[in-house]
Formats: sequence, C-alpha cells, structure tokens
Amino acid sequence: MALQLGDIAPDFEADTTEGRIKFHDYIEGGWAVLFSHPKDFTPVCTTELGAVAIKAPEFAKRGVKLLGISIDSVDDHLRWKQDIKDVTGADVKYPMIGDSEMTVAKLYGMIHPNASGTAKSRTAADNATVRNVFVIGPDKRVKLILTYPMSTGRNFDEILRVIDSLQLTATKSVATPADWKPGEKAIILASISDDAAKEKFPQGWNTLKPYLRLVDVK
Repeated sequence: MALQLGDIAPDFEADTTEGRIKFHDYIEGGWAVLFSHPKDFTPVCTTELGAVAIKAPEFAKRGVKLLGISIDSVDDHLRWKQDIKDVTGADVKYPMIGDSEMTVAKLYGMIHPNASGTAKSRTAADNATVRNVFVIGPDKRVKLILTYPMSTGRNFDEILRVIDSLQLTATKSVATPADWKPGEKAIILASISDDAAKEKFPQGWNTLKPYLRLVDVK
C-alpha cells in the first residue's frame, strides 16, 4: 500500500556516509527531510545535493535534520561528495544513505517492489522514480510527499517554505494561502468560530468571505 500523508514514516536501519543510523532515533524530537536520488554521479542530483549543503544552516534553524539516499553504496557516495564540492563549492555534511539493495526505496514506495539487480547494474533510468522528498514531523508522521522527474532539479527554497507553513500551522489554528511566505497573513481555520477566533486572535482579522479570514500571526 502506498505511503500517504499522515502515515508513520517507516523506520529502518542503514549505513550512511556518517555511520549507521536508525531512522526514528535519528529524527527523534525534530523534523526531517528525506530526499532521494536515482543514481550517484548524475548531473541534476549533483547540483541538488550541493544546494542542500549550502542551505543546511536554514534547515538547522528550523530544527530540521537532513538525510539523502541513493541506490548506490556508501563508498560511491563518499567519492561523489568530492564531485559535489567541485561543482557547487559545498561540503555535504549530512548523512547519505547507501541503499544498494533498494531496501529503503521499496519500503517508501519509491520503486517497484519487484525491482531487482545490483546497484552497479542499474542505471539512473532504471531508478527514475526514486526522485522523492519526504518531510516528516516530530510525531514521525509524513507531512509532505513530492516526486520530481529526472529532468527537473528540485526547488529547496520551496521545501523550506513548506516547512515554515507546516511548523506554523502545527501550533496555530491557521492554514496558509497560495504563495504564502513567513510574515504574511494566514487564514483562520473555517472550523474556528468568530467567538473562538476572538480569543485566539485578539489582534483581529480581515474577513474577505465568511469562510476566508486573514490574520497576522507569528
């Protein structure tokens, strides 16, 4: 059965470039981004891993741990890290999972359960569906699933924006509108009555429609 939003993120143990980890222990008490790649030494993914390394302080400010994964060995990842630095100027310091047996890829529904072959024998095209981003909350539940084509590099500023929204809406009775950015008005949940909203948002709000009330929140 496919992994859905709200599901508990499957736990696993795996070897990484930073040693062996148990996933649930790794993310204990915080948020996590697990993002996957079809193959080491591929051009788009090389730029992506560098982009995440550059933005790592922004993820850390939000209490988010990073974890990359590819259907290759840890040894391949360690060699790839130098290419990533050559291309982007960034050192990858977050863990990169070696998933040569496709164990984690299958566990997360990123590849067909009957996929076979060794990491060395499989091409990036064979692993094309392994281009996912999972955002996981402190409750270990999946908050976001994105799947990208191989030809399109991921926008990690957008992933940071989504995390900002997820962290705000986890603690306030609001949702965020289209193209929302931190500091902009949010939407009071339709399930909150005006009387309840007066207690939660004494600063007041703007009513555009009975179901659309915009409020400044921090």
